[in-house]
Amino acid sequence: MAVSVDWLRTTTPGLLVLCGLAIAVLLVAIIRFKLEPFIALLLTGLLLALAAGLPVNTIVGTALKSGDSLLETGFGGILGHIAVIIGLGTVLGAILERSGGADVLTERLLKLFGPKGAPVAMGLLGLIFGIPVFFDIGIFVLAPLIWVTAKRGGRSLVLYALPMVAGLSMTHAFLPPHPGPVSLGGLLGVSLGWLIVMGLVCGLPGFVVAGLVWGNFIGKRIHIEVPEEFLVRPADEGRGNSPVPRAGLIETDESAAKTDTGSTATLEKSLPSVGTIAVIIGIPLILILGATFGSQALAKNSTLLQVLTFLGTPAVALLIAVLVAFYVLGMRRGSTVQELGAITAESLRPVGMLLLVVGAGAFFGKVISATGIGTALAHTMSEAGLPVIFLAYLISCGLRIAQGSATVAIVTTGGIVAPLLPEHHYSQMSLALIAMAIAAGSIVLSHVNDGGFWMISKFFNLTVKQTLQSWSVLETVLSVVSFAVAAVLFALVS
Repeated sequence: MAVSVDWLRTTTPGLLVLCGLAIAVLLVAIIRFKLEPFIALLLTGLLLALAAGLPVNTIVGTALKSGDSLLETGFGGILGHIAVIIGLGTVLGAILERSGGADVLTERLLKLFGPKGAPVAMGLLGLIFGIPVFFDIGIFVLAPLIWVTAKRGGRSLVLYALPMVAGLSMTHAFLPPHPGPVSLGGLLGVSLGWLIVMGLVCGLPGFVVAGLVWGNFIGKRIHIEVPEEFLVRPADEGRGNSPVPRAGLIETDESAAKTDTGSTATLEKSLPSVGTIAVIIGIPLILILGATFGSQALAKNSTLLQVLTFLGTPAVALLIAVLVAFYVLGMRRGSTVQELGAITAESLRPVGMLLLVVGAGAFFGKVISATGIGTALAHTMSEAGLPVIFLAYLISCGLRIAQGSATVAIVTTGGIVAPLLPEHHYSQMSLALIAMAIAAGSIVLSHVNDGGFWMISKFFNLTVKQTLQSWSVLETVLSVVSFAVAAVLFALVS
């Protein structure tokens, strides 16, 4: 027995077996026993640390001091990096949604592209509105706009829905301030500016092929009518207790005929302009990119660089955008500070569990690093000649397919891959491309164990078979194309 335990703890094959067993336990806990990912990651991390023979003081500290423990540094290191960013990004998305920003963007895009280009307009809507809002919130807000657009166009609901959800999925997986990319920034030590640039470079080709090309192909072969009940909303039904949000100012001809002219004019007058929405969404992106590229173009001690660095710190950049949104979309349009506070509190409620999952995933990765499994993986990988970017993609794909959550796949893979990187001295661009490979793997083959699968099925009136034929293939195409771009660029620059 002692020999077997020593083999697991000290040899490369043993450590790899230990890592595989830990991941298997994690997946069984989440999939078979439906344990919350936060609890499953925390429990598996502790069990792995004990099985690997790490000292208890290293794992959890002592009764008097625990600040240097794996538990606290694992959680604290990543949460200190992402908590403020995710919180502010969530608030910004809530303000944009409540102000009618989605309605405004939809109207403008439909006018710009016309009836035949409506699917492309819906894709751009998902792409733009997906930057500041989470995937599920984006579905909730934008689905009614898709229903009405499909009703007006008279073509399959799938033709309009797939480009939109491709845009939401791409931004959610590849671009800050979404949890996955932000977590990878902290885990891999890469700036958010590089993540934004590489996220766009790798994600946009995937969006075009998956959302526009595949969406157009399969949308002509799966014809789904918009159920009438999707478009009906009782007049006395409030926004807060409605099962779906309103469809904004875009209405069917029948509903438009029944709408009071005066009330419609008042709503239109109160909506923000497209330019206002674009500026607010663009503020944090521009400031973050300014700091990233300013650090390369300007002298190290220059005053301008100091200003750009301060303003381009993600937390500061998002705070500025939130304050601008509070004033422009809130106070200037008659909202009180108390009302804005209520919206902020409501939007932040779902963030707690998300942060716990990310923190637990970082702890799991910290344990893997401390056990020496990362070094063992690096040794095995170098002997097999397997590029790190390919390994990162495969691990992320495996975790995604097995347990369904993109965020869990990202933070777990990031924790496994991070120890492999320091000895290679990769540039920020190369690290960002590895992050994109992990992000691409985290969205592959969405199926029945993914909550997003059932959201797509429910909101767009698809059977399970139709959802597999359309949405699951879309996610796989988006994943493969985006990874291919990342892999080619990585081979060129590394």
